[in-house]
Amino acid sequence: MSDSQGQDLSSKIGAQLPYLRRYARALTGSQDRGDKYAVVTLETILSDPALFDVSLGSKVALFKVFHSIWSSSGAALVADDDGLAGRAQQHLSRLTPNTREALLLHTIEEFSFSDVALIMEASDADAREMSDIAYRDMAAAIAGNVMIIEDEAVIAMDLEGIVGDMGHRVTGLARTETGAIDLFNNHKPDLILSDIQLADASSGIDAVNTILKDDPEMLLTGDGPEPAFLISKPYQPEQVRSAVSQAMFFASTETLTA
Repeated sequence: MSDSQGQDLSSKIGAQLPYLRRYARALTGSQDRGDKYAVVTLETILSDPALFDVSLGSKVALFKVFHSIWSSSGAALVADDDGLAGRAQQHLSRLTPNTREALLLHTIEEFSFSDVALIMEASDADAREMSDIAYRDMAAAIAGNVMIIEDEAVIAMDLEGIVGDMGHRVTGLARTETGAIDLFNNHKPDLILSDIQLADASSGIDAVNTILKDDPEMLLTGDGPEPAFLISKPYQPEQVRSAVSQAMFFASTETLTA
């Protein structure tokens, strides 16, 4: 492979790497393990660039290599992990194999079912069915308390409606960092939905970081707090439902009764 080809490959992969890391972290329930899977994916491509099928498009090609590794490893994490990530993985073993992967790929990463099928080496119909099965299993199994940090009233009401329709209880709506901290102290939630930039120029992330100083165990374990699922605006209701269902499913390993 020439230098120019190598640079072109690096550029194509680099543009999609943040999405792969997001997906891997959400899939494994751990920053550290998700990143390790991403690193192994990159190392695999570097050792055999032909595995990165550019005809599929850069994002599909990268995720397809990731899934070949994920599948060959048994889609499993370290068995002796006694932390939250390990307990979450044990909880996920209740799901039909491959269903959560299909749901994440379609709803969070916004792949079409045709692309999900290519990535997972399945038929379009199977990809759609796997996604539907995972969503039904998760949405039906768990209900909990959700706190919403959002400064735009219309969006906050929309999120409240989506969450309520799923059977969860909204503990309250906060528009500022201070309001979010006060709300959390008064009503401990199982899940926080937070905007990044708030009305008073404060940050929803800062609010969550402050909250986690006193309650540090998180869904995604690693060097520092970060969102379990990051959804860009404008969002689709399906994306919110999927993220909430999966986050609640993880949270049930600690706080909820399935």
